[in-house]
Amino acid sequence: MSANESTRLRVLAATLRCVERWGLEKTSLEDVAREAEVSRATVYRYFPGGREQLVHETVVWEVGRFFQLLEQATAVESTLDGKLRRGLMFGHRAVKEHALLQHILATEPEALLAELSNAFPLIEQAVRGYFLALLRSEPLRPDVSAAEAADYLTRLFFSYVGSQGQWDFAEPDAVDDLVRTQFLAGVLAERPG
Repeated sequence: MSANESTRLRVLAATLRCVERWGLEKTSLEDVAREAEVSRATVYRYFPGGREQLVHETVVWEVGRFFQLLEQATAVESTLDGKLRRGLMFGHRAVKEHALLQHILATEPEALLAELSNAFPLIEQAVRGYFLALLRSEPLRPDVSAAEAADYLTRLFFSYVGSQGQWDFAEPDAVDDLVRTQFLAGVLAERPG
């Protein structure tokens, strides 16, 4: 890792710590610079758009880290249903246990939602692409295209990771049932037997 990338990551990590301490709205560039042990000018060198760019890129960075962990958690599975089950269980638990996310949702939900609305289209596109690649080797219902199936799975995935509804995400059998009846029943062709 280059010195430039190391400094940039240090500033992003410092931003997360500041947001944990003071909240999203009250974190200033000065707070971040002090926390990262760099000058304010250094923060501007890496984030010339100022606080708005810094907060946006920090949110994108943290979401990216979440999806890296999600990908690692699902890599051990070889089937679409296995990846969905493991991904839902991991994703729901990770969101529930993410102390900073839960704190911001409780204290500043509007600020977080505004920031996520900027980043979400890219995140959604990446997840849809992931599902599309997985669906290429699956037998789809004749009336469902791979793109439609990927879109459907993406929307359901985000919905259930955010709110489990009646399903117990700590129980693999319950999540298997969810995947089978809610996720895959409408997109995969019925298998013989």
